[in-house]
Amino acid sequence: MLARALSASVLGIDAYLVEVEVDLAMGTNQFTTVGLPDGAVKESKDRVQAAIKNSGYHFPLRRITVNLAPADVKKEGAAFDLPIALGIIAAGGEIKPLALQDYIILGELSLDGSLRPVHGVIAVALDCRKRTDRALKGLILPQANAAEAAIVQGIPVYPANSLAEVIGFLNGTVKIDPAQVDASEQFQAAAEYTIDFADVKGQEHAKRALEVAAAGGHNVLMVGPPGSGKTMLARRLPTILPAMELDEALDSTRIHSVAGLLPENGALVATRPFRSPHHTISDSALIGGGTVPKPGEVSLAHNGVLFLDELPEFHRNVLEVLRQPLEDGYVTVGRSKVTLTFPARFTLAAAMNPCPCGFHNDKTRACTCTPLAIQKYRARISGPLLDRIDIQTTVPALKYDELSRRVPGEPSADIRVRVNRARQAQLERFRTLRRKRRIFANAQMETRDIRKFCEVSPECDRLLRNAIEAFGYSARAYDRVLKVARTIADLEGDKEIRPVQVSEAIQYRSLDRTVWR
Repeated sequence: MLARALSASVLGIDAYLVEVEVDLAMGTNQFTTVGLPDGAVKESKDRVQAAIKNSGYHFPLRRITVNLAPADVKKEGAAFDLPIALGIIAAGGEIKPLALQDYIILGELSLDGSLRPVHGVIAVALDCRKRTDRALKGLILPQANAAEAAIVQGIPVYPANSLAEVIGFLNGTVKIDPAQVDASEQFQAAAEYTIDFADVKGQEHAKRALEVAAAGGHNVLMVGPPGSGKTMLARRLPTILPAMELDEALDSTRIHSVAGLLPENGALVATRPFRSPHHTISDSALIGGGTVPKPGEVSLAHNGVLFLDELPEFHRNVLEVLRQPLEDGYVTVGRSKVTLTFPARFTLAAAMNPCPCGFHNDKTRACTCTPLAIQKYRARISGPLLDRIDIQTTVPALKYDELSRRVPGEPSADIRVRVNRARQAQLERFRTLRRKRRIFANAQMETRDIRKFCEVSPECDRLLRNAIEAFGYSARAYDRVLKVARTIADLEGDKEIRPVQVSEAIQYRSLDRTVWR
């Protein structure tokens, strides 16, 4: 006898439909799974057999063949346990056969028949909502995944706790109410940060640099001695970025769901992601990779901040792979059988010491590094990568008067008001370009956009000429100075770029030429 059930799997961060075909034939007791299953899928036969028996149903002692179609795409994970078990029971005549064709079914089985959560259900829900080729009645999945999937409006989600409950639901003897989630309420409840810029003492210059970075979507590098507050500042950068829209939250949640990084009972990533990988990370873990590529740290930081602490300690090849996603906002990972594209539009925040010992140019402690050691330390970061970091600022050690000050600093909410005002000006500026090239912030401008939106006066032109001749800026660095100047003007509500704003932008670029002297 033959039975069919519908399920789904994830390739990259996008879901696709999988038809689970189960055939019971006369012969010796044998369980075979075909359709490019991985180890977890192959092992499902033992979980399925135990779950069916322990749920009080008959497991047929026949030759069982399970086909996962399409057969030319790798299938991963334990989410096929539930549809395989239902297919076997339906082939044995204990489930109405046509009922399995109405739902997309996901779930990992415990040996006692209870359901465990799986990864990537929000990607499946999004695919199910836009699917028009089938008249689907909804999703059947574990109770623990209900809140995550129900965030996607427009598709019913039926949560279940056990295999027996799902069988009763399909046969009409058990009622399961669709999960109800107020997406707006969940979004508002989760959109709160536990840290604030008010906690940061002193470092007004660095705070200003981060405000400019947030206002224009610019990458930022902070250089200073150990303990000066670089990491503390970077962790608070997401708190002054514009609040996430619901569509952005769904996009980020999908990536974190596929990676299995959503917290228990967490339904939505409603705050800007902040990812801080260790400097021993590999290039494939940073960009994404694997036999079937999975999203890396740059994609997990999509719509948020990627923080690289101790930047020169990262392997050179790891840093160099950042060039393409920094420019394009996405990363393409190619393997012999598949090539996948992951979103990677993030703000890069990096921190480093000025030298190996950390005290070059520090007024309180003497540097023990030789000029050659400092030069080798600086050479770990290539010029092309530095060119892609718009803002480079110093974070000096705090003086005692600043450390002992009891008055809190400016809160993140007040800074975010100015950032939002600047971003709103940019959205209006790029209104006609958003659909064609998805430009939302000044950092995303291309050369033709810079010519159009960053016109400078003769006085500003003289400042730029002097800076290029003095510091040897590249063409890319010249463009980035203009982008930063445009952002500073937006923060101050100016239509035209003024000389003082160009001077501030040049100050943020000169660091990589002077700090090593």
